[in-house]
Amino acid sequence: MRILFIKLRHIGDALLLTPTIVATKKKFPEAEIWVVVRKSCEEMLAGCPEVDRIVCTARPERDHRKLSGALDELALATLLARTRFDYVFELGDNDRGRWLALLARTSQRCTNSHRSLRKIWRPAFHKISTKKRWPMHQVERDFVCPADFLGLPEPPPPLRFAPERTERWPPADEFDSYAVLHAPTRWPSKAWPLDRWRELAGHLLAFTPRLVISCGPDPAEIRAARELCSGMGDQAVSTEGRTTWAQLAGILSRAKYFVGVDTAAMHLAAAVNCPVVCLFGPSGDFEFHPWSVKYWMIRPHDWTDPETIKKTPSTDLMGLIPVSRVLEACRAASLNREELE
Repeated sequence: MRILFIKLRHIGDALLLTPTIVATKKKFPEAEIWVVVRKSCEEMLAGCPEVDRIVCTARPERDHRKLSGALDELALATLLARTRFDYVFELGDNDRGRWLALLARTSQRCTNSHRSLRKIWRPAFHKISTKKRWPMHQVERDFVCPADFLGLPEPPPPLRFAPERTERWPPADEFDSYAVLHAPTRWPSKAWPLDRWRELAGHLLAFTPRLVISCGPDPAEIRAARELCSGMGDQAVSTEGRTTWAQLAGILSRAKYFVGVDTAAMHLAAAVNCPVVCLFGPSGDFEFHPWSVKYWMIRPHDWTDPETIKKTPSTDLMGLIPVSRVLEACRAASLNREELE
């Protein structure tokens, strides 16, 4: 049996697909599982040993407009057209993924009923799951269609980044007790003021000997991480945006806890069972909270009156979160880890 999953979303969304992949492999251990994701997501999925082959499509905002990207797309289309699949699942709810599903050779092309699934697409799919997926966590939303047509047992398992797929990051080797702080984000609406991160970091050092400041490769994120490290000497080190996902998974697997905003790094912490303190503003906490791990969620909706929330621009919601709330959660996460150890 050969099964293809197509999900053309962001890096964190690729990781959220792993419970479905794990459940599928558990029920069909001899199945060959393929996954099509956007380029740059493959490294995150590489932590899931249940995936037999990862195939990438060009990033629409970059590679798709280049000749090399177009040639890669043609090669992908040819590969899918030549390969026989027993099942094909389009789970990204977008037309680009549907075109790829249409190209794949199969008699079981499956997807979810979705507002973007126009009438023109319905004849292209042999099976369409009509189960209600809202409100659900994104893990559960991905799980619905395969569970319907493959008979997967519920609930979905945890996220998957296998311990043997993690890697060392030498600068953290000598750290015996530390937390990972991931402040920078490329999404302005998810950002918490840097001065509050700086204040929080100072307080964390009172009960957490060292901090690893994680960030992406964007220059603005690197600058923010460096600024957070300044003045803390050897008690804090920045990843400088240079860690691979496997290295970050290794760092997180040994950390006392993770504190950060709604990013792929947060989901990776959950995948390696690191306690999570997460800050949520306008993003859907019910849809993207850390899956199947101990977590503490900080969201202004929990202590701010609804009228104030309604009047506050979505880009300003994170500004309603005080340092004290986050610090309290970090203390609880640290104590929780110590009890487990």
